[in-house]
Amino acid sequence: MSAGAPRTAGGALGTAGVLLLLLLSWEAAVRVFAPSPLLLPAPSAIVAEFFEAPGYYGRHALYTLWTTVAGFGLSVVLGVVLAVLVVSSRLADRLITTLLVVMNSLPKVALAPLFVIWMGTGAEPKIAIAVMLAIFSIVADMVLGLRSVDPDAIALARVHRASPWRIMWKIRFPNALPALFVGMKVAISFALVGAIVGEFVGGSAGLGHAILVAQGQFDTVRVFAALAVLGVMGTLLFYAVEALERMLLPWHVSQRSGPH
Repeated sequence: MSAGAPRTAGGALGTAGVLLLLLLSWEAAVRVFAPSPLLLPAPSAIVAEFFEAPGYYGRHALYTLWTTVAGFGLSVVLGVVLAVLVVSSRLADRLITTLLVVMNSLPKVALAPLFVIWMGTGAEPKIAIAVMLAIFSIVADMVLGLRSVDPDAIALARVHRASPWRIMWKIRFPNALPALFVGMKVAISFALVGAIVGEFVGGSAGLGHAILVAQGQFDTVRVFAALAVLGVMGTLLFYAVEALERMLLPWHVSQRSGPH
């Protein structure tokens, strides 16, 4: 077993311990101060609510997961392509960077109704909003990685008459992978937020829709239950991207388990 395995297991146990302590403190505070369940339900009530209708939460969670992963995947593909264009052409750099900055500056909640008008109330507007939220971090980090190459390596490749695209594929792209994964770990959370924003605005499925319905019924326990599922989903998605990074980039300095 590698030295990193006990360290990782210890970190997971420590995190679980802190989370358990917070939940126990929350439960104790609710029992002592007895606030209205409309304002703050106890964790035990939230867990009970989830197990009363696991199929309901599971169905909405799967829909949100689908739109999040689809939006995230599209943002990675489009982000990598745009980053390559930015690095390859000054004109593309100016046009794409300006467009992305403008898009990133616009409030997505205000844009969401337009996407619903253009695309309907299905999964498409949720995926589009997820892409809009996630793509900026992908492009920014990928461009940084593509440009952070040793100039001597580029010069050596040019001496050997390597084409610009061969330099991009053989030198720049491998160098940019660690930066790409940094952007992906940020983007996966933004994609989840984008999917939820789309579900708030229009649609009849997803955890965002479940939260909106529960809010309209003043069912605080159901709101908290949906939020708990969202929290678990977001955490698992983040660690899934991190696991993929460890699998594909075991050589990178960020994967070292301790000082060397």
